[in-house]
Amino acid sequence: ALEIEWNNKDPFYDRDLNNFRLLKELRVLSVGVIITRISELQKEFVRLKKGQSYGASTTHWDKIIPKIDGGGAGGCPLLLVGIGFDCYDPDA
Repeated sequence: ALEIEWNNKDPFYDRDLNNFRLLKELRVLSVGVIITRISELQKEFVRLKKGQSYGASTTHWDKIIPKIDGGGAGGCPLLLVGIGFDCYDPDA
């Protein structure tokens, strides 16, 4: 299963991880995949005057790691993809 969490409220991670756990228990999922932004992008959003739209309580790397470390996926294997500043091209 794949979830892309870019700028939702961080409780969406709880929903995603719980769904992955349940699907793993039902033996219909082998791995859960989450694509999200690395927290360092907040500095760039502020520079672009979009910082208030991408606040501290939205989905980003620093919000998901404690949930995973706390067992939020219930043993479901995860692949996390963090999109960081190196992926940003100001000329694109």
